[in-house]
Amino acid sequence: MVLQKSSELVRINARRTDVFDIFNFKHYLGPNPYLNVGALAFDFALIDSREPLPIEDYIARIGDRYPNLRDQTYESYAHLFGQVVSEAAKLDMDLHLNRWSAKPYPNLTRISIQSLHERTTREVIYFVWDWFEAITQDEDFAFDEQLVRLQDRFRASVYGGPTVYALLRTAYEKGIPAFYLWEEGLMQYGLGKNHVRGVATTFNCDSHLDSEFTTRKDDCKAFLKTLGFPVPEGSIVFSEKEALAAAREIGYPVAVKPVVGHKGIGVTADVQDSKELVSAYNRSVAAIPENQQTRIIVEKSISGSDFRMLCVNGRFVAATERRPASVVGDGYLTLAELIRQENRKPARLDTPTSPMSKIQIDEAMELYLDEQRLSLDSVIEKGRTVYLRKVANLSAGGMSIDATPTVHDDNIILAQDIAQHFQLTCLGIDVITKSLAESWKSSNFAILEINAAPGVLMHLKPSVGESVDVPSHILETFFESGTDARIPIITFNKISVEELQATIDHILLQNSNLTIGAVCRDAVFVNRSKKVLSKDYNNNVQTLLRHPKLDLLIAEYPEEILEEQGIFYQNSNIVVLDNPTETEMILARDVFDGSTVVIRKGNDISVRRKGLIEDYTLGEDEPFTRVYLKETGAILEVK
Repeated sequence: MVLQKSSELVRINARRTDVFDIFNFKHYLGPNPYLNVGALAFDFALIDSREPLPIEDYIARIGDRYPNLRDQTYESYAHLFGQVVSEAAKLDMDLHLNRWSAKPYPNLTRISIQSLHERTTREVIYFVWDWFEAITQDEDFAFDEQLVRLQDRFRASVYGGPTVYALLRTAYEKGIPAFYLWEEGLMQYGLGKNHVRGVATTFNCDSHLDSEFTTRKDDCKAFLKTLGFPVPEGSIVFSEKEALAAAREIGYPVAVKPVVGHKGIGVTADVQDSKELVSAYNRSVAAIPENQQTRIIVEKSISGSDFRMLCVNGRFVAATERRPASVVGDGYLTLAELIRQENRKPARLDTPTSPMSKIQIDEAMELYLDEQRLSLDSVIEKGRTVYLRKVANLSAGGMSIDATPTVHDDNIILAQDIAQHFQLTCLGIDVITKSLAESWKSSNFAILEINAAPGVLMHLKPSVGESVDVPSHILETFFESGTDARIPIITFNKISVEELQATIDHILLQNSNLTIGAVCRDAVFVNRSKKVLSKDYNNNVQTLLRHPKLDLLIAEYPEEILEEQGIFYQNSNIVVLDNPTETEMILARDVFDGSTVVIRKGNDISVRRKGLIEDYTLGEDEPFTRVYLKETGAILEVK
């Protein structure tokens, strides 16, 4: 077993009692000298003046938490450390981060961990380091408490929302390029002319008028009614007095909700009398954003179960029954204790991949318990199920049950007919009925509201039932495959401004209709038009790849950029290497099957194309540009 000792290394981050040291962090957005994905790289070393425990001792303790790591063989402490960080980086959320590498040097090892969010990955590394040191000192380590903190860190990141993460992971699995646009707060899927931008399930191709219209529940309800769709009788009120009058006219029970709202906030169903109505009205008012006027819907409360029907690109794809949060009594614990116990279940981790959120205790819950003559201090008899809310709000701890296989054809047609009237990629239709297995034409059925930004986790990971891969349905609306999401890319390890312009001209002579983006260390072009050059090299690349008309990218990635920033994108269609360094040879690694790689070493030329290799020597005074320009014809075929 190899020991990486920091014998000639000044203690950098290590504390007085530490036996390990980690330092020199560097984050890469994409392929880099160590991994072909975004990664956080750092150096790992042993402190010369202190001895670690035998590696078997660390493996035994770590194996108690991660049994899958117990029976593996490790070349060194660094390899064990890298493997544990890679495992911990999944955060018990089943995150798709599983790539790592360890490259030994005389006094240290450079470890690289696949990373999505730099700050979270860095904290995971420190977390594992603290764990190793606690094992060394035979001290207790609050693993679960620290893990929850890391999970919260990831949840607070731009990738931590369940819908964003589900789409990002699906894009990763399908080979669809995806990255976050920090200035806009949007995700981009695809490159150049083939890209779309969006936040969660709302995209730049959606009608913003239609999206805004769905938030005006009163107008949307009136629109659905004119189309002949079933909506509950109701009216808009502006005061408590009007709400009481409307409820008397409609007849109890009624439902009360703000005109502008989301996630079921401020919604109260099954209001039975004037006393309950006043409380429900006040909750709705409290849920209205400060910049909105007071407008409350009072409508007939329909008995039945709460369902979400989801359409993607005008087609029905999934249905979920949503049930209010509940607990089952054991004859000993109070409701508050039962809720705490329920919230500790793995299914309620409240992460981007957990099927249920934690049950939230608030005024609405306590009022509903009071109606049932219960309180949080009540001890519930064994086997009794107590529902904690009237509304099946998943974000407050409700549960989802997949209903997709049971939906009656008439209800599918209804959902699709509604979706055809909205220019929206995703449309959630909330309905109440006894069962979706019965036709809306012959059952007690009502459309409650339309949602232009529906979440996907309830369908992807229901509490009960089979998963429906909604993220795939969404991304396949735009891209049949990962190839459809891309544009052709030519990558050089070195190219001058003059050579870059000559390459642009050569390609445009063959197809003048192309829009070509090109970048080298000294210039940025769109066709022959010179653009502003950013000091951040990959920022130039990103700017070109988000150009909505870009057909082709040409980019230079010399050694210093690869070492400092890595490559912004994955995979090239043509790679041209002119006397490459060892580091620059990674460009030949990051290619598609069937890509062309041209390598010059002195006057010797090697062309690798579709599995075949052609070697020859440049003729006297034959320019290298002549070699690679003839290969660019393949780009037009790729396009």
